[in-house]
Amino acid sequence: MAEGRGAQLLRPPTSSGRATFLELFFDLAFVVALTRVSQRFAALGDDTGWALVLGFGRTLLLFLALWLIWSHTAWITSRYEPERPVIQAVVIGTMFAGLIIAVTLPRAMEERALPFTVAYLMVMVVRPLVIAAALRGHPRRLVPIRLAVWASVSAPLWLAGALGPDDLCLPLWVAALAVDYGAWALGWPLPRLGVSKVARWRIAGTHLADRYQQMFLIALGESILVIGVVFSGADYSKLRAAAFAVAFATSALLWRIYFHCAGLLLTDALGRVVMPARLGLASERTHLLIVLSVLVTAVGYELVIDHPFGRMRPSWLLFVVGGPMLFLLARVRLEYEVFGRISRSHLIGVVALLLCTPVLVLWAPMIGLSIVAGVLAVVALVDALGRWGQPADVPASPIGGAIADVGDSEA
Repeated sequence: MAEGRGAQLLRPPTSSGRATFLELFFDLAFVVALTRVSQRFAALGDDTGWALVLGFGRTLLLFLALWLIWSHTAWITSRYEPERPVIQAVVIGTMFAGLIIAVTLPRAMEERALPFTVAYLMVMVVRPLVIAAALRGHPRRLVPIRLAVWASVSAPLWLAGALGPDDLCLPLWVAALAVDYGAWALGWPLPRLGVSKVARWRIAGTHLADRYQQMFLIALGESILVIGVVFSGADYSKLRAAAFAVAFATSALLWRIYFHCAGLLLTDALGRVVMPARLGLASERTHLLIVLSVLVTAVGYELVIDHPFGRMRPSWLLFVVGGPMLFLLARVRLEYEVFGRISRSHLIGVVALLLCTPVLVLWAPMIGLSIVAGVLAVVALVDALGRWGQPADVPASPIGGAIADVGDSEA
C-alpha cells in the first residue's frame, strides 16, 4: 500500500512532455543568478595573470554549483509528476534557495559565504530527504536517499570553507564540488546498495530536452539583457551603437547555430532512443558548456560596448573570442549526440577563431567582435547551404543504448 501511494509521485506514461508553468516560474530565480555570474566574470576585465585565473576559477566554481542545482531539479521534474503538490513544493523551495544563492553570489566567497552554503546544502541534503519521505515504501526512494547521503559527505567541506579562513575557502569548495559531481558521475555508490547509474533511469526524455532548450534561451536572454543595460547606461555615440548592433547580431547567430537541426531536434532525439537518460546525461554536460559559453560571450559584449575602439587587453580575448569558441566546440558535441556525426563547419569555425586570436590583441575590441560575428555568420551560412534542398534530418543518436539494455533500466 505504501508503495502504491509512493508510485503516485512517478511520472505516468500519459504525462505531458512539456515544461510546466511552475518550472518556467522557477527559472526566473536562475535568470537573476546567471546575471550575477556574468557580473562576476565582467569584474575580471581589468585583471591579468594569476589574478585573472584565480578570479575566473572562483566564478566558474560558483557557476558549477548553481548548474548542479538547476540540472538536478530538471531531472527531478523529468522523473516525477510535476503537478503533484509535493513536487511543486520542492520546486518552489528550490527556487527560493536559488534566489538566496543569486543574491549572495557577488560576495559568495567572502562575507556572504555562509548564507550561500546554507542555501546550497538545503537543496542538496534536505530536498532529496523530502522526496524520499514522499515516496514512502516505493523502491525508488533509495535514489534520493543516496543523494542525501553523498551530499552529507560534502557538507562539512562546504561549511568549513564558509566558516574558515578566506584563503581556504576555494580549495575546500573545490573538493566539495568534486565530491558532488563525482557522486553524480559514479551513481552515488553506497555499501550493500551498489550504484544507481543516472544513464539507466527512467525519465521523460522529451521533457528533459525541453528544459535544456529553455535554459539555453535563458542564458541567451541574459546576454541580451547585458547588451541593453550596458548600452543604455553608457554615453551614447555612433561607435557604441555599432558595437551594440554587432553584439546583438552575435547573439542572434548563437541562437541560429544552436537551433539549426541539432538543437531543434534534441527533443525528437530523446524521444526516439531506447534509454533517454543516457543521452540526457550526455546532453546535460554539453548544455553546461553551452550555457557557460553564452555567459562568457556576454561579458565580451559588455567590454566591447564600453570600449569599442579602445585598446584590446589580452584578458578580454578570453571573453570576446573564448566564449564563442567554447560555444562552437560544445555545438560540435551536440551535433554528435543528436545525429552521430561531426560538424566540419563548426570545427573550421573554431580553427578560424583560434588562428585570429593572436592578431586580435593588436586591434580594437570592436574589430575583434566583428571578426567573431563574421566567423559565426559564415558557420551559420554554411550550415544553411548544406541543408538546402536536402530531406529533413532524422535524429540518429549513437548514445541511446541498445534494446538489450532495457531490462537493466532502473524503475
